[in-house]
Amino acid sequence: MDVAITGSTGLVGRALSDALTAGGHRVVPMVRPATGRDGLAWDPESGAVDTSGLSGVGAVVHLAGEGIGGRRWNAAHKARVMESRRQGTRVLAEALARLDLRPAVFLSASAVGWYGDRADEVLTEESAAGAGFVAEVCREWEGATAPAEEAGIRVVHLRSGLVLSRGGGLLPRMLLPFRLGVGGRLGSGHQWMSWISIADEVAAILHLLGADDVRGPVNLTGPEPVTNRVFTKTLGRVLRRPTVLPLPAVALKAAFGREMAGETVLISQRVLPQRLTDSGFTFAHPSLDVALRAVLDR
Repeated sequence: MDVAITGSTGLVGRALSDALTAGGHRVVPMVRPATGRDGLAWDPESGAVDTSGLSGVGAVVHLAGEGIGGRRWNAAHKARVMESRRQGTRVLAEALARLDLRPAVFLSASAVGWYGDRADEVLTEESAAGAGFVAEVCREWEGATAPAEEAGIRVVHLRSGLVLSRGGGLLPRMLLPFRLGVGGRLGSGHQWMSWISIADEVAAILHLLGADDVRGPVNLTGPEPVTNRVFTKTLGRVLRRPTVLPLPAVALKAAFGREMAGETVLISQRVLPQRLTDSGFTFAHPSLDVALRAVLDR
């Protein structure tokens, strides 16, 4: 099968492209012309998409978007985050809807940020949307796929949690202080973290490409979310390092800003992958200890 991918050079995109190629599929990277990379041209800002190259593609996986946590939030950065997801997704969905020969499935990235800060509440795909900037972004992000869905394409929203990988994301930034023995819980440590190993993230996407009866939101998280306190202790145990120096919430709010800290490092989301497990998916790394040992080769 030919699979078109936006964001193919990102953390998940690289791993997914490798897995698809290894499985005998042909990956069609969708790239912006300004990058100079080979692939199918698309430009979300102008609305231009090379639809001739999309005709006959069996599936499209949309992973592109401005990073939410890459820098301290301000009005301009938040606007870029929102528009990169809303505009980019709508441009692509409308292009797919115009095709005479449409893909069978459109997998579009989203995030567990949809649920907002929910304390100890257990969350599934049936849970209502939460409040806050990230939740608003996720609502707009998912809503922008409507043209593809209205054209009869099976649409799946990939509500990913914290992806554990040595190749990028949060985990590599945590490793140095933990290896130096100065790692510790963030804030109270009571906030829930919904995580998934990079291997299970990719395997879940591959599974959903072929799960013809699954559509709508699907939580891509491990089956055992943990509190930040447990995450910290588990990472320290895997690395064989102490975890005795907590970082107070006030310091995090000073470093990131109150809003960003509250919606990223201090947010509590206890998310379960209900639809994924109901569809028959089996996790290679169901517990945090197993996942961290696999990711870190311990």
